Amino acid sequence: MASQERGGHRSGTVVTLCRDQRAFARLRPEWDDLQRRCSTATPFQSHSWLDSWWLSYGVEGRLRIVLVRRDGRLIAAAPLMLVHRPMPLLVSLGGGISDYSDILVDDQSDPTGATADAAITALERGLQRAARHAVIDLREVRPGAAAERLYRKWTGAKQGLADSVCLELPAAPMEELVKRLPTNRAQRVRAKLRKIDALNIEGVRVGEQGVPDTMGHLLRLHELQWRGRGVTAEHLRPRFAEHLVRATRRMVRDGDAALTEYRLDGEVVAASVALLSGQLTGGYLYGAHPELRERKVDVATMLLRHDTDFAASTGRRVVSLLRGKEAYKNSWRPEAVTNQRLLMAPYALEPALRMHAARAGWRDRAAGAVQERFPAARRWRARLNDWRAAVRRRRPAA
Repeated sequence: MASQERGGHRSGTVVTLCRDQRAFARLRPEWDDLQRRCSTATPFQSHSWLDSWWLSYGVEGRLRIVLVRRDGRLIAAAPLMLVHRPMPLLVSLGGGISDYSDILVDDQSDPTGATADAAITALERGLQRAARHAVIDLREVRPGAAAERLYRKWTGAKQGLADSVCLELPAAPMEELVKRLPTNRAQRVRAKLRKIDALNIEGVRVGEQGVPDTMGHLLRLHELQWRGRGVTAEHLRPRFAEHLVRATRRMVRDGDAALTEYRLDGEVVAASVALLSGQLTGGYLYGAHPELRERKVDVATMLLRHDTDFAASTGRRVVSLLRGKEAYKNSWRPEAVTNQRLLMAPYALEPALRMHAARAGWRDRAAGAVQERFPAARRWRARLNDWRAAVRRRRPAA
């Protein structure tokens, strides 16, 4: 699809549809430039992340990226792909391994005075054509995202649903975060930090060339720390490792990711990767040797100190703990931010949209009911797996 927009008050706006991975790869310089001009963009909208994700997870012939240019300058983009189950849908690139999805829209006026609203209008028209036979399903949209403006502008059928909860902290030095805690809790955190310092655990930033080796350590330690406790299966698959190494290498080079090794007596005992955008730092994945837990090292506190101090020193405003409401996250008194799921379709597909929304709502309610009904069983299972893992570690080698 390539069409000249002539319905607005300005000519020179062109909307195109990119369906070829090689063409998407060539977009990188102008895509990166657009991302920098979109204040709400998260690291998961970077070209490095999306292009790498497509190489690992994409299906040939399914790429659907709507692009808006004005006088040759890229001013808006919607990175989507076509899926056929449970019905024809246009979904965000990045899939389940991305904590946020969004579109990109230029926040800045161009020399002619055109605004972001005009870019959204053109993008909406392009998406109306791209979605003639499919429902658009944008998951994990962070409040305030550019996709919200698209949703408000949408002239067809639409429905919004709640999606995952992400926990966020202000990007302040660790000591400032500790002051937010109740006195007893703050004293315990300071004691944990003193223990980490007493062990001389050294955090070392890793450059582009060191990414493959450090990411290998991270994934190995991640599997080890979760062994017997229900590790996310996707984190153990080769395609995930290939994507993470490829994307992180590019992002570290461009300043969009921070990869850190934590060394004890010269040995790598933990590693973590944080993804970065203009305003946000997100702690994406880490791995830690079980020995640290046996030595009473609070790994979460160690990693959080590194991420918050780094975010504060680089002028970012938010440290996102990303999806999940785990107890160790809640102990820091974060703000709970609920992502949105935005469904849009032409009016002709409104019945399909309503059916898809009903199915999604039913699945969410069923999952919530299971979580409320069986928390004790899950805690018991986790303790049992911890005990089994401890027995295996202490068992003498044959």
